[in-house]
Amino acid sequence: MFGLIGLVLALVVVGLLAKQQLSRTAIAKQPAAPGASAPAAVDARTQAQQVQQQVKDALDAAAQARKMPDDN
Repeated sequence: MFGLIGLVLALVVVGLLAKQQLSRTAIAKQPAAPGASAPAAVDARTQAQQVQQQVKDALDAAAQARKMPDDN
């Protein structure tokens, strides 16, 4: 049961992050001025790494919140 709840929680977090990233990408694709150049590939790589880190942090936080003390 807890595994299923954890999986659903992880999917919700990833879905929210993906939605957030897609909205940022749509805004970033609109040029600020005529003739402005597109973002470099390095920026896309940095964004991907940031999203990966956000997902990892969110999953770690969820795992920390789910820890129960041992009743030994």
